[in-house]
Amino acid sequence: MKQTTITALLRVYDRLEEIVEELNNLSDNAVDLGDYDDASLLQARANILYEQMLNLDVVISELEG
Repeated sequence: MKQTTITALLRVYDRLEEIVEELNNLSDNAVDLGDYDDASLLQARANILYEQMLNLDVVISELEG
């Protein structure tokens, strides 16, 4: 695999990590405000993206190895 592809995947991984962190923070803030429906939705989206991060990490590891 070309290094440019691996580099692009690493950038996407980093972006996803930032988004997951932001969603988790927003979810925590929603809980603090008693907005449990919003918190649940935000946490669910964060969890889905986190799973995608894990999958992407496996792909990157395989490409680098």
